[in-house]
Amino acid sequence: MTLVLLLLAVVLVPLFARLDQQLVDLHAASLPPSLRHPFGTDEVGRDVLLRAVYGLRVSVLVGLAAAVVSVTIGTLAGLAAGAAGGTLDRLIMRIVDGFNSVPHLLFGIFIVALFTPSTTAVVVSVALTHWMTAARIVRSEVLTLRARPFVDAAISGGSRRLRIVRRHFLPHLIPHIMLAAVLMIPHAIWHETALSFLGLGLPAHLASLGNMINDGARSLLAGNWWASLFPGLFIFLPTLAISALAQYWRDRSNPRWRSELQL
Repeated sequence: MTLVLLLLAVVLVPLFARLDQQLVDLHAASLPPSLRHPFGTDEVGRDVLLRAVYGLRVSVLVGLAAAVVSVTIGTLAGLAAGAAGGTLDRLIMRIVDGFNSVPHLLFGIFIVALFTPSTTAVVVSVALTHWMTAARIVRSEVLTLRARPFVDAAISGGSRRLRIVRRHFLPHLIPHIMLAAVLMIPHAIWHETALSFLGLGLPAHLASLGNMINDGARSLLAGNWWASLFPGLFIFLPTLAISALAQYWRDRSNPRWRSELQL
């Protein structure tokens, strides 16, 4: 329900709101929450609620794009490692271990530092620092599928490796890939927020949640708690809701795993 309400706010509020989320009104600067401004205003008079909704929209879109790119890279790497085996498998997994040995945020900062602040730079940063999880999941499932009798029968029947991957591996991997993509979205949102908070993510004029928290942090000493609290809630609630949804999906799609947990 929380996720549905937030998504409706992202879609509907910009359509019906009469305020410009970039509108500066110095006479209404740093106002506390009220009926006119339910989340208050920031230090230059911009409505925090409207900017938080726009910021959530930007973060979700960046998270979706980054999740798709990272899961695609991880799926291809995991398929290649699991299906080929041998030297290629060891090489790909050593590359995965090498990427995992570097803290994701530090590696992401290094990547975005090579570009000007933009959505593309953030998506590339998230994708290159999070594809390893999907690669490990896909490789593990492929190794399990390779031991199944129907794969042995396909190999004995003369099926080529690409045909086995397309006809036997991918249909079984789709639920796991989709679950990995859903779980990747919260990580992507937090990664984008951290980069924007540090001034290395999206451009400062965009209503990103990270940019809003960065702006609100300067107002905390003046007692303007609402400028950073509400954008923080807009990060926390969607990621918590998405994680709960993914957990429910995993329980429903794998009853054996759920029954083992209950034991």
